[in-house]
Amino acid sequence: MRLLAFDTCLDKTYVTLYNGESFINKVILSNDKNYHSAYLISTIVEILKSENLTPNDIDYIVTDIGPGSFTGIRACVTVARMLAQQLDKKVVGVSSLEILSRILGEKDLVALDARKNKAYLFDGEIKGAVDLEEVDKIVANKRLITDNSLLQRFQEFTKDVVSYQQEEYQLGEILAKIAIEKIEKRINTDWRELKPLYIQPPPVFK
Repeated sequence: MRLLAFDTCLDKTYVTLYNGESFINKVILSNDKNYHSAYLISTIVEILKSENLTPNDIDYIVTDIGPGSFTGIRACVTVARMLAQQLDKKVVGVSSLEILSRILGEKDLVALDARKNKAYLFDGEIKGAVDLEEVDKIVANKRLITDNSLLQRFQEFTKDVVSYQQEEYQLGEILAKIAIEKIEKRINTDWRELKPLYIQPPPVFK
């Protein structure tokens, strides 16, 4: 089973190729990190060429569906749907919250900045955007994965808290491994069912 996984929802672009035996990872952080998703297609081409493969050689397309950057989510899901449709491939979507819950090897609590005094909360399942005051109570004295913007706040409630942005975690590889678990459970892999996970609506500019 060959699997191509990619993620532009978070602070970097991750592209991972699983060739049935090992994982090959590529991480891109552009000079303007808000637009690192612009490198997604070229990075996919590069990593496939490095293994003398073409998109037709891939069995599964895997992507992060969010939450995260609205632009990044759209890039991920659009590219995944396009490749799966054009190449007649199966597709798997995984939440960024589930990915981050595995960075320390366990299924930890995750709370990411959702702005407007809220955090995206994951405790084995997605709880949505929860008021920070409520999250403070939930995470007290528990191990927590967060981001840089909320790290200092949560350090007041739990000493066992890490920001995924302060270490080089293999998020692309974790994404691919979760997808393999889902494939083994025979989840729906029809590209038509792949939807972006917008927990909060995109901002409207007037």
